[in-house]
Amino acid sequence: MVMGILNVTPDSFYGKSRTNTELEIISRVAQILEEGGDIIDIGGYSTRPTSAKISEKEETDRLFLALNCIKKHFPKVPLSVDTFRASIADIVIQEFEVDIINDISGGTLDDRMFEVVAKHNTPYVLMHTRGTPQTMQTLTEYDDILEDIMRFFAERINRLTSLGVNDIILDPGFGFAKTVEQNYELLRKLSRFQLFGRPILAGLSRKSMLSTVLNTDAEHSLTATIGANMLALTGGASILRVHDVKEAVETITIYKHCYPE
Repeated sequence: MVMGILNVTPDSFYGKSRTNTELEIISRVAQILEEGGDIIDIGGYSTRPTSAKISEKEETDRLFLALNCIKKHFPKVPLSVDTFRASIADIVIQEFEVDIINDISGGTLDDRMFEVVAKHNTPYVLMHTRGTPQTMQTLTEYDDILEDIMRFFAERINRLTSLGVNDIILDPGFGFAKTVEQNYELLRKLSRFQLFGRPILAGLSRKSMLSTVLNTDAEHSLTATIGANMLALTGGASILRVHDVKEAVETITIYKHCYPE
């Protein structure tokens, strides 16, 4: 499946993903759907490294702008909300019946998050990171990065399932509290996460792990993204979270033609 990114932010790392008006939101959602996207992932708080903190009210206002607009014009599209705040997850599930909560912190930044998704029985993206968006790139020392993340997932899955949450999607968190080489190690070993028997989400789109190797920027990292997404698919990824939906859909088509089920 393809999860198309819709950022209602002024500072997300890839400028073309930013939408700030109702017209821009409508245009972006229409594009995602026309190009074959399955899910819209809406973010109101940029979590790129060193991003600025914003208040809960500001994040809520941004999300409400997008959600009201999408529900009005695209009432049946599956929606994911990218937030680490339990109170925001609670209200967007209640008010807009969003289908997925995508939590970049894996419940580490808000202890109530697991209780909220359990209360609503909402599918949950469990991502690995350390610290906050402001500190995460200073927290990249691991004994063994793969084993450390495996332990993190095992402990968090156990807590979620004890609360009755069983629809869990795993995201290793490419670019979050990881060096460039650590990101590539995880990409090489992505298939190991299939041991948990959960869908794997890969969020590689135009990230600095790609542009750094090519000595370029996010704007010029589409080809690298296509290559990384194909590697993720061969490693067992079930969902690609992307800015460029058409290219991701075509990548999946080629993969499935090579490896038909």
